[in-house]
Amino acid sequence: MNLSFKECTIVDLDPLIEISRNTFIASFEKVNNPNDFKTYISSAFNKEKVKSELLNPHSTFYFVYLDDKLVGYFKLNEKDAQNEQFEEASIELERIYVKEVFQGRQIGKKMLFKVIEISKTKEVIFLWLGVWEHNDAAIRFYERYNFKKFSTHPYYLGSDKQTDWILKLNL
Repeated sequence: MNLSFKECTIVDLDPLIEISRNTFIASFEKVNNPNDFKTYISSAFNKEKVKSELLNPHSTFYFVYLDDKLVGYFKLNEKDAQNEQFEEASIELERIYVKEVFQGRQIGKKMLFKVIEISKTKEVIFLWLGVWEHNDAAIRFYERYNFKKFSTHPYYLGSDKQTDWILKLNL
């Protein structure tokens, strides 16, 4: 399997919005209230919001390609771009998604290994992420690679207050 990783720039804005929307919808639309979900999608993935995230010097998006096909993406946040602040230096894996048609091929695992590799080059103590408490498959996936639950935080999908488990991997 020939995976490659490309750091996104502003010229990638439109395909970034498209893959962000499509992978989030495929992952979560069927298990959430339709009105809250629609509100969230229009807010989280509108052009101005994604553009501001893409231009933030402490956030980095990466496209993931299998040969020449875009199969997924991930987003890392550092410093004040993180959704939580900790006393120890950390990096946040805010998003990691594989297109549905490419799932089941170990691409997510290879993406996570790339995230860990990138994180180890930073001067941080741990890598962390938030995962919905009801996303059992994702929780098992991260636990398989030594992520441990150490906190929770609220995550709003529209007006629906959900709980994310905060998992961390000591580096």
